[in-house]
Amino acid sequence: MASLSVIALSACTSGGSKPSEHEDAQAKAAKVAAEAKTRKAEQTAAARVKANELGQIPVIMYHRVMKNPAPGDDLTPAQFRAELERLAQEDYVPITAAEYVTGKIDIPAGKHPVVLTFDDSSPAQLTLDGMGNPAPDCAIGILMDVAKKHPGFRPVATMYAIRDLFGKTRQEEQIQVLQWLKNRGFDIGNHTHDHVNLLGKSQEEVAKQIVAGHTMITSLIKTPPVTLALPYGNQPKKKEWGLRGSYKGVSYDYKGEFLAGYTPSPSPFTKDFDPAGIPRIRSKEKTKTGDCAKFCSAAWLDWLKANPNDRYTSDGNAKTVAFPKFKAPFVSPAFSSRTLPY
Repeated sequence: MASLSVIALSACTSGGSKPSEHEDAQAKAAKVAAEAKTRKAEQTAAARVKANELGQIPVIMYHRVMKNPAPGDDLTPAQFRAELERLAQEDYVPITAAEYVTGKIDIPAGKHPVVLTFDDSSPAQLTLDGMGNPAPDCAIGILMDVAKKHPGFRPVATMYAIRDLFGKTRQEEQIQVLQWLKNRGFDIGNHTHDHVNLLGKSQEEVAKQIVAGHTMITSLIKTPPVTLALPYGNQPKKKEWGLRGSYKGVSYDYKGEFLAGYTPSPSPFTKDFDPAGIPRIRSKEKTKTGDCAKFCSAAWLDWLKANPNDRYTSDGNAKTVAFPKFKAPFVSPAFSSRTLPY
């Protein structure tokens, strides 16, 4: 009996023994080799599409889309549709402002992100019929129609809301329209409650206006805004007031504060990215003279097309930040663990 017990114990001990150091080393070496092979494949794929996720991104600013626009920022339905068609044909894919500022840019390889932003929440941007279908000539109706014709062109945008809320006055209707947008992947941003120019205002007044807009949105859809669009593009005395603050017990902490400037925006993965001062491009056709000769959307899209090495091009992998090796000095340290230079 004793000898049988010894044999059984020996067998049990032998079967449950830990891997030897040699076996551990082999497993680790195999893991390292597999990871190196995967990384090499990712670098090859990124190089194939000339990925540059440190490149510039157009953030386009829209207001009303209407048949007879007054001179200024508004567009006709035909003008708006033409710009969306151009973006689709030139391999742009819409992302939201929230996705942009948080670095959650998940688009196919070889494509370019574009952020469509709409200020002032007017009925010309979104009008729904009794069945929840957008009017064909409102901005979102046109966006959805263009997306149907161009698979892969995401029908999403960021709507910067003020108290007008697409012309809806009843709370139930306000909830209805904001929830409709939220359910379809749109992003609701804060544009302050009363569209007050924050330039020169006290810190308390700045926080009061931002909190009023923040509270309006969260009370209707329970989803806090991620970004703020500054009324008239004007920063407060200290630009950080637009990102963080509080008023009467309500706080906000935003990831991005958008201007109404003239240039494409830097990649969120670069050292140039300033969340407290993100430029946007005014949507307008190119003109021979004036600002829109160089600084409106048509002119900048021309420039980005002519300078593809300066434009953000995706590698198709949202977990990596891919770019040519010589651009490495521009990477933000916050994203060093995700870099994929090739």
